[in-house]
Amino acid sequence: MSNAVVSTISERCKRCYSCIRECPASAIRVVGARAQVIEERCIACGHCVKVCSQDAKQILSEIDLTFELLRTNKAVAIVAPSFAASFPDNYKKVPSALRRLGFIKVIETAFGADLIANYYSEILQSEPEKTIISSACPAVVSFIQKYYVDLVPNIAKVVSPMIALGRYLKNEFGNDIKIIFIGPCVAKKQEAVEDEVHGTIDAVLTFHELKEMIKKNEIDINSLEESEFDPPHAMMGKAYSLAGGLLKTTDITDDILEKDIIVVEGKKKVLEIIEEIAQNNINAKFTDILFCEGCISGPAIDTTLNYYSRREKVIDYIHEKINNVDKRIWKSNLYNARKLNLTRNFKADNQRRPMPSEDQIKEILAQTKKFTPKDELNCGACGYETCREYAIAIAKGLAEKEMCLPYLIDELRIAYENLSNTQEQLRIAEKLASIGQLAAGVAHEINNPLGTILLYTSMLKKELEKYYNDDRYKADLDLILEEANRCKNIVSNLLNFARQGKLNLKEFDIKKALLDTLKPFTVNPAYKKVDFIFNASVQNCLIVADEDQLKQVFINIVKNACDAMMETERKLLTVNLNCSEKDVTIEFSDTGTGIAKENQSKIFTPFFTTKSIGKGTGLGLAISYGIIKMHKGNITFVSELGKGTTFKITLPRTQFSNN
Repeated sequence: MSNAVVSTISERCKRCYSCIRECPASAIRVVGARAQVIEERCIACGHCVKVCSQDAKQILSEIDLTFELLRTNKAVAIVAPSFAASFPDNYKKVPSALRRLGFIKVIETAFGADLIANYYSEILQSEPEKTIISSACPAVVSFIQKYYVDLVPNIAKVVSPMIALGRYLKNEFGNDIKIIFIGPCVAKKQEAVEDEVHGTIDAVLTFHELKEMIKKNEIDINSLEESEFDPPHAMMGKAYSLAGGLLKTTDITDDILEKDIIVVEGKKKVLEIIEEIAQNNINAKFTDILFCEGCISGPAIDTTLNYYSRREKVIDYIHEKINNVDKRIWKSNLYNARKLNLTRNFKADNQRRPMPSEDQIKEILAQTKKFTPKDELNCGACGYETCREYAIAIAKGLAEKEMCLPYLIDELRIAYENLSNTQEQLRIAEKLASIGQLAAGVAHEINNPLGTILLYTSMLKKELEKYYNDDRYKADLDLILEEANRCKNIVSNLLNFARQGKLNLKEFDIKKALLDTLKPFTVNPAYKKVDFIFNASVQNCLIVADEDQLKQVFINIVKNACDAMMETERKLLTVNLNCSEKDVTIEFSDTGTGIAKENQSKIFTPFFTTKSIGKGTGLGLAISYGIIKMHKGNITFVSELGKGTTFKITLPRTQFSNN
């Protein structure tokens, strides 16, 4: 387990980013889609623990340490006054349960609040020129130390009630006693180990941990008798778990009309007041600040009661017990502690990260496809209120691009489309491979008898011409030869299709190869009405590939384009060549009849053709597809019926294998 006060159980983190929304210190870093707590930035306020529905945030457990301390028979429990809200049905039995666990004394931490009460009055009188910030809440203190270092001198140089009582007890009973604080606060675990106060408190338990210890020891708290806390007893210090409770222990008034005193509770208001003090917008002399809505709302309060019920339970406890305290003894205890040092210093621990430049922010926003302010949805799905805050967090190393839900959805859409294209290409490749094997066998078996037919038909024609001057059979024999030659061409194409697999690689200028391919078409009378336009972005474009096979691809596409324009009024074939550092892109755009949608998925399928019988075999594009794939390239098309078709070929400029 991590030694950090708050840490993440990675396998439970579900990418909801609730902890990021709630963390006031931006102490959550997303790594591999998991929200990790950054120990040095964490102020242990516990907000991330409260909002995590997956229990992926864990609090450092000190149960085992406490059991060890109990075995010394010198363990003293000091209990926060909010215990009445955590144990609403049997809070009067809590002291008995603690004694059953083995604590030799059970004392209210509230007496520590009584001890430090007069210190605040003295500080206000001695330092009237600045706004004093109470030091009772360790999360607030840590937040200022790490993120508002200029306000560190404003923190009251007074220990918290926990530390005050700890020092008092060790002064009274000796340093060898072991003091365990029990309360609803996670930040107390961090406060207890700070250099200035280290050694005063030996362990910190949350109410949840206390209940776990009671359960482990099989203690039935309901069956125990009610009992009182051990002295020293507290007076109004019992109220410090409530908002403004600290003021009630002093002579300071918190009259709502008195602007010199401000009481603030809750994360949002705390962040606002600290910023206002930092900007010198506040003239108040004293601010009592609690990160939670009173300690009764601490992250480890461990109760199902709502805020108002918790508050009522604590107030009822105060009213019930405060009149039973012997004020003479109470004052005597305070007087005897007059020489006890209850002050401390606070050091800055700056954790602010440098603000990225505006150019950096814009660049990150652009990476997530946010190019204008209108693109910034500020949906909050990433855990940050605005896209700009999110970009800043990325620049500071606290976030990842994949946290942006709209960006992620768009990336998934693209990935899905690419996957679909890849699956389609694999399907075609598998089909071509199986058909190629079949084609090789068929072509081999047909080739021999076909040669015999051609041979004997030619011989027969010569014999007829030699001995008979009769043209009656000549037309029939010519037809036999013509059809046999057509079959021979089909067989030749089948063999070419089946034998794909070897490339004769060499370096050549693909621009020249395209021009050589187009030239015969431009002078062919059959295509005299077709206008040919060739555009190239470079003077020459050298590529390592099989020139002859690529020319075959170009010929197949150009011939198909020209044939597709025979029945159209406008006949224009445009060839565009773009040559980049790594790739070559060639586009063939025609103004032909286009390809019907129902036929588009069959275009690269062998023997599929929309041409009339005798005009095509349906192998040209299938062969072209195979050649391009052997070159580790890609061939795609877009077509609109009645407007034309564009074939796009992308090829790498260098091949790394001959296979």
